[in-house]
Amino acid sequence: MSTFDDRESAFENKFAHDEEMKFRAEARCNRLLGLWAAEKLGKSGNDADAYAKEVIRADFEEAGHDDVIRKLVADLGDKATEAEIRAKREEMLVKAKAQLVEES
Repeated sequence: MSTFDDRESAFENKFAHDEEMKFRAEARCNRLLGLWAAEKLGKSGNDADAYAKEVIRADFEEAGHDDVIRKLVADLGDKATEAEIRAKREEMLVKAKAQLVEES
């Protein structure tokens, strides 16, 4: 194998790792966001976990995170504005990434 092949392989491996970490961070963020929303809805325990899983599944409807935001806006009604939900999502994404780094 040449040096070029080694570099190409290293870049491909790094790209695959980065994409996996991005996916895991988004899923963790959605779970944390779902648990936050569940608390606002008065859910706890298994009900909160089930709701968080619904939020994670909502993310697979379309590319991006607008599908999750739409679900939460509809579910939370007057308990949180879209701006609050988007701000909370950003906060949870930072938290999710930090948790994944700690676990590594």
